Amino acid sequence: MQRKPTSFDIAHLAGVSQPTVSRALRGGTGVNEATRKRIEAIAQKLNYRVDKAASNLRSRHAETLAVLIFQDESADDSAINPFFLSMLGSIMRACADNGQDMLVSFQQLGSDWHQDYEDSRRADGLILLGYGDYELYRAKLNELMAQGTHFVRWGSVQSEGLGLTVGCDNQGGGREATRHLLGLGRRNIAFLGHASSHYPEFHDRYRGHVAALKEGGIIPRKRLQFDALTSEEAGAAAAEALIASGETFDAILAASDLIAIGAMRALAAHGIKAGEDVAVVGFDDIAAASFTNPPLTTVLQDTRAAGRTLVETLLGRIRDEHVADVLLPAKLVVRRSCGSPG
Repeated sequence: MQRKPTSFDIAHLAGVSQPTVSRALRGGTGVNEATRKRIEAIAQKLNYRVDKAASNLRSRHAETLAVLIFQDESADDSAINPFFLSMLGSIMRACADNGQDMLVSFQQLGSDWHQDYEDSRRADGLILLGYGDYELYRAKLNELMAQGTHFVRWGSVQSEGLGLTVGCDNQGGGREATRHLLGLGRRNIAFLGHASSHYPEFHDRYRGHVAALKEGGIIPRKRLQFDALTSEEAGAAAAEALIASGETFDAILAASDLIAIGAMRALAAHGIKAGEDVAVVGFDDIAAASFTNPPLTTVLQDTRAAGRTLVETLLGRIRDEHVADVLLPAKLVVRRSCGSPG
């Protein structure tokens, strides 16, 4: 039986050392292009495949990134916010482009992530998506920092020193959405979403909303802010509370698309027409936003750029390069749920 070819066979045929063959086939540095191509051609002719597991064991790198997602409410059985489903595809593409494998799992707040992944060499670093109540989550970030775990998270970019963060300009997005509503002649704008340090991304969106109101000469009314987390049910409940309050409102800025979609459902149940009687704006631009009736105006978070930036930032951290937090721009996408001034 013909034996399996080895890197030493390739080295003999190419007239180079075995370490040179290993560096060339792993994409390492220190091998000129002509030699690399000669080695790759011989390896292909011999039908040689790199033993990635053995190579990783020698280099002490798994060449794998773990993506840990916070278990969230969802309309289906996925338990994943649909915004993060879109980002997952972008992260997967970025991992492939950088020669990395990807593990995906739910975050378990009571477990030791660093032992489950990085310390056991299953992954070289962690990408954290979502977190629930940030005041409770902060302890886990402190623990990861103390352990020296390589990680980057998607969230509100703040100067807290709790690891690397990639996030959207939530405050700018909230400001732009409110400016748009004011430009349409809407003056009584309700905000649906938690506005506290427990949910910093929502809080940033609310702060941008308040700043735009003040710029427009309007005194913000706290009575027009109603708490809601990211689900259609929460959005519907918040809109019901808004209607029952008796407060005058002609527009709604929701802290997420799911909240906005739930709010539109509640408005319709009361005979209030979204886009005509009340303008509605969401945040995220999930796929469902363009299929609502009317289609939802929303603030887009660029998931393609987010996935690529999360992967590249984490790899920079793993390689001990100089890396920093990244704030990605937000962009308003105007659809018919804003309608025209009432």
